Amino acid sequence: MKPNHHYISTQSLSITDIENIINENKTLSLSEDAIQKIQNCRDYLDKKLNDNETAFYGINTGFGSLCNVIIEGEELEELQHNLVKSHACGMGEEVPQHLVKLMILLKIQSLSYGHSGVRIEVVQRLIDFYNANALPIIYQLGSLGASGDLAPLAHMSLALIGEGEMNFQGSRIEAKLVHEKMNWNALRLQSKEGIALLNGTQFSLGYGLWSSMMSNRLSKLSDLIGAMSLDAFDGRIEPFDDRVHQNRPHPWQIFTAKRFRDLLEGSEIITQEKTAVQDPYAFRCIPQVHGASKSTIDYVRGVMETELNSVTDNPNIFPETDAIISGGNFHAQPLALASDFLAIALAELGNISERRVYQLIGGQRGLPVFMTEGAGLHSGFMISQYTAASIVSQNKQLCTPASVDSIVSCNGQEDHVSMAANAGTKLYKVVQNVESLLSIELMVAAKGLEFRHPKKSSPRIEQLLSDYRKHVTSLKEDRILYKDMHQSVHFLRHLDLSSYLPSE
Repeated sequence: MKPNHHYISTQSLSITDIENIINENKTLSLSEDAIQKIQNCRDYLDKKLNDNETAFYGINTGFGSLCNVIIEGEELEELQHNLVKSHACGMGEEVPQHLVKLMILLKIQSLSYGHSGVRIEVVQRLIDFYNANALPIIYQLGSLGASGDLAPLAHMSLALIGEGEMNFQGSRIEAKLVHEKMNWNALRLQSKEGIALLNGTQFSLGYGLWSSMMSNRLSKLSDLIGAMSLDAFDGRIEPFDDRVHQNRPHPWQIFTAKRFRDLLEGSEIITQEKTAVQDPYAFRCIPQVHGASKSTIDYVRGVMETELNSVTDNPNIFPETDAIISGGNFHAQPLALASDFLAIALAELGNISERRVYQLIGGQRGLPVFMTEGAGLHSGFMISQYTAASIVSQNKQLCTPASVDSIVSCNGQEDHVSMAANAGTKLYKVVQNVESLLSIELMVAAKGLEFRHPKKSSPRIEQLLSDYRKHVTSLKEDRILYKDMHQSVHFLRHLDLSSYLPSE
C-alpha cells in the first residue's frame, strides 16, 4: 500500500477512517474490488438498455413528474447533461472548501459499491478533483433533502463536464481552465450518470458528518473547561459521586461523573472545606446535562456512519439479480432528524457553559464581581457574558427543527421532503457557536482559578491553565477583549486533548 494513501473499496468505512483520511491529508484511488463492482454494474446497464425498450426512471425517462416521458437512445447523453445544468440552482453562501472536499469523498464512496451504473471514468475524475484539491464552487441553499441534494450536487457535477467554477490553487476560476491546467478532458456523461451524481445525500451528510466529528471534541472540551470552572467557583465534588449516578444509571451520565472525578483528582480546591451547601445546577447537574448530550452524540454518530456506507442515488441497479429498482434512498429523513437532534444536544452544552460564566462573574464565593478587582473603573468580563448570552439565544433559534417541515415540489411528485440540508447547515452554525461559548468560559474560568491561588487545582487543570496563559495573558485591567476571545478559540481548536483528559 502506498504511504499516506487510502484505497476506496466496497468495505465499510468508520467515522474514524474518515477523520484519518482528512487529518492525514491522504490521497485516494480505487481498489480492485471497487473497480470490478463499478465496471460490472456499467456493463450490465449498457446491455440492459441495448436489449430491450423498458422504461427505467431517470435512465431513459425524464425526471421527477416528467418520469413518463420516454427519451430516445440518441438523446440519453443530452438528457444527463441537461439534468446537471438545469439543476445547478444554488444560492446563498459558498460551502466551505473543507466540506466540498468531504462531499466529494462521500460521493466517491457511495458510487464505489457498484449499484449506481456510472463508468469508472466518472468516479476517477472525482478522485482527481479530491487529490488535486480542485474543488467545485457549491452554494448552501437549494436542497430539500428528498430527491437527494440536487442543487448542491449539480454544482459539484458541473465541474465534471467542464462547466461552473472551482477553487483551485488559491483562486476561483472557471472549471474549463482547471481542466486545461491539469490536462483533463471534460466528461460526456452517459445514461444514468447525471442522476447518479445528483441523487444522493452527500451535501446533508457532509454537514452532518463534519458536525458529528466536531461534536465529540466539543463534548470533551466541555468537560475539561467545566472542571476548571467547578474549581474556579469553589464547587463541590459530591454531586459527581458514583453512588449518585448508579441510582440513575444512564451510561453517559455515569461516564461524565467519573471523568470529572478523574480530571479533578489531586485538586486542593475541590477537597477544601466548603461554605456553600449546594451548587447551582450549572455545576451540580453537569453529569446529567453533559451526559445526555454525549448520549445524543453517540446516537447521531451511528446514523452518520450508516449513511456514509450507503448507496443513496436512484434507481438502484442490481446486476446479480437482474434488477433496476426505483426507490427512495435519496430521502434524507434519517439525516434530518439526527442533525436536528445533534444541534439541540450541542446547544445545551453551550447553554450550560454560559450559565457557568454567569455564575463565575457574579461576585460570589470570594470572587470579585465581573472577575476584576477594580469593578467600576474596570468592567472585566461583564460584556463577555453578554456575548455568550447572544450566542446562546441564536443557538436556541437555530434549534427550531428543520425536519418537521416539508413543502411540495415537482408538481406533487415530491410531496414530502426532509429538509436535511437546512438541518445540516443550521447544525454547522451551532457547532461554531458552541466552540465560541466554550472559549469564553475558558477565558473566565482561567481567571477565576487564578483568584484561588495559591491553592491549586488538579495537575491536569493547572497544566491547561499554564498552557492557555502562553496564548492569552491574565486580565489585570480592561483591554480590548475580542482579541483574547478569538485567540481562545484558536487555542481550543488546536489543543491536543490527550494531554489533559484521562484515558477512557
